[in-house]
Amino acid sequence: MAVINVLSKEISELIAAGEVIERPSSVIKELVENSIDSGARHITVEIKNGGTTYMRVTDDGCGMSYDDVPKAFLRHATSKISEKDDLDNIMTLGFRGEALASVAAVSRVELMTKQSDETYGTLYNIEGSVETLHDRGGCPDGTTIIIRDLFYNVPARRKFMKKDVTEANAVSQILQKITMSHPDIAFRFIRDNRTEFSSSGDGELFSAVYAVYGRDFARDLITVDYEYEGIRVSGFTVKPLYSKTNRAFQNFFVNGRYVKSKLCSAALENAYTNMIMTGKFPACVMLIDLPPATMDVNIHPAKAEVRFTNEKAVSDAVYYAVKNALMAGGLLYEFELKPRVDWTQKPPEEDKSVQQEFMFTPVEDIEKTEKILTAAKRIEEAVQAAQQAGVVESGTEIRPAVAVEEKPSVDTIKEEKAPVQTAAKSEKVPAEPVSGFSYINSKSFMKPETVVPPEEKNVPEKQSEWTEKPKIRVIGEAFGVYIIAETEDKTMLMIDKHAAHERIIFEQLKSRNCRQYSQMLMTGIRVLLTADEFSAMETNAELLEDMGFVFDFTERPCVVAKAVPTFIMEQDMEEIISEIADNLRLHRQNPQSRVLDDMLHSVACKAAIRGNDKNDITELQALAEQVYGDEKIRHCPHGRPVIFTMSKSSIERQFGRA
Repeated sequence: MAVINVLSKEISELIAAGEVIERPSSVIKELVENSIDSGARHITVEIKNGGTTYMRVTDDGCGMSYDDVPKAFLRHATSKISEKDDLDNIMTLGFRGEALASVAAVSRVELMTKQSDETYGTLYNIEGSVETLHDRGGCPDGTTIIIRDLFYNVPARRKFMKKDVTEANAVSQILQKITMSHPDIAFRFIRDNRTEFSSSGDGELFSAVYAVYGRDFARDLITVDYEYEGIRVSGFTVKPLYSKTNRAFQNFFVNGRYVKSKLCSAALENAYTNMIMTGKFPACVMLIDLPPATMDVNIHPAKAEVRFTNEKAVSDAVYYAVKNALMAGGLLYEFELKPRVDWTQKPPEEDKSVQQEFMFTPVEDIEKTEKILTAAKRIEEAVQAAQQAGVVESGTEIRPAVAVEEKPSVDTIKEEKAPVQTAAKSEKVPAEPVSGFSYINSKSFMKPETVVPPEEKNVPEKQSEWTEKPKIRVIGEAFGVYIIAETEDKTMLMIDKHAAHERIIFEQLKSRNCRQYSQMLMTGIRVLLTADEFSAMETNAELLEDMGFVFDFTERPCVVAKAVPTFIMEQDMEEIISEIADNLRLHRQNPQSRVLDDMLHSVACKAAIRGNDKNDITELQALAEQVYGDEKIRHCPHGRPVIFTMSKSSIERQFGRA
């Protein structure tokens, strides 16, 4: 039988560090969260070589005292928890006291910190959990921590590090999430001596998103603001047309902490059902605030996941917050014309500024400098007194017997090094729209007056409220596909007539209010089905009647259509019925699933008017009025846009008339 050994402190700390510190981005996440918890208003992060050789985090937080610094590097040492009841009300980002201990176990750490009410700061060096220096000296208020040679003492871990660019990208993504979750803090990220992004810290979420993702992403956002059962959901979600090819831009922040949540992601995507193209995913920056006792953030070593006490309430809150935002914000898209480019204009110069190294002055040097400067000041005062008394001629220079070493004073050090702890503020988000772009400002939206309270199991979606719109007039048709119309407020509209009609039919079928459109057939349409298809159709006979279909099931294995909706009477009914049967067969027990939507998509697509169909101006006018007046008809069931707008002023700009 193998002998059981008690691991040494060195080995146990290396193993524990591996659970928290996986790569440079893990280190940055832990250190930045500590800076946030310290009350910092400005945080600067700098890395070199992907963070493998050098990482620095500087903040202007509360700092630490000389005596507390060594304690901070002990495992399970924290200022956030003192008794077990504190675990139920955790509002800070770091609370387990493992970050600094884990980092120190696998790297060379240099820490400089000072509290505002202290005369001197503290310099502390630790390598592989072994303290090498603990001294007093001069430094600005706040904390700077430098990490060098990550995993220098764990070669097996170091060889699994990825390329520098990959590690740097991971750090950048972590900082992007943290920046958006704390818009009231100014962040600056320096990557290999180049500033990658910086936020203003003005407290506006939109400003933080703009700083991180840029103008093109920010202009496509609509505001989200909703509250349900003590759960507040706010932030931004993207218009359906501008969805992404993956979920990388789905950002969920629970009580200020970025988390990965399949629950929230599913609720978000469900809100976009029938508005988004297949293979596309909505993007968002969503802040979810709820009582800390209703969640558990301690289920993952890096706190990247969260568990909710009432998952349904959270899911409903996210779903209806997004759904209401989409309906209230409107889904009209402005047709974008590229602005004229001035090819003579020089591109902006790259920001090559490098933040100064954080300097630490030992107490002995400070005291020596102060003594020398004090002596020099006394000599100067004596000379002035002698000159006034006439003992020494004016202009005579007197030097001290010992040469004065030119070293800056404590005040000079603070003045020179102050910029180190203050991130440069980024330019304010432009208040006016950028030419050629539909710019959206975070303050341009107001919270909807009415929201959907999800109080029951099947809560109806918020119905779009009819608002008086300018009258619309169809002026023609282009390429047999696009309706061209104009409104009283000098806006031109382009409507895809097939996509629009397809969405109208889809909404009619989905509402299950098509009995009024049901038309009895003189001769029934007989369709042969498989046994499974026949059973699925028979099981959902009532659902089919709500959609306007009436079937006779007495001639198994054939079904006979006795009545169909009037808007699909001229189509290939045998093909449509066969497709309905096949879709119901796939999910006969739950016809409310996506399978039913797929079926309705197919029926609506086949029943809608098509490109190059001959339609008179009256039909086009009726279709245009219905599309323009109904906020639901903004995308076809497959997610393609139905309507674009173009203002008269933007057209005139393109012709140089504005």
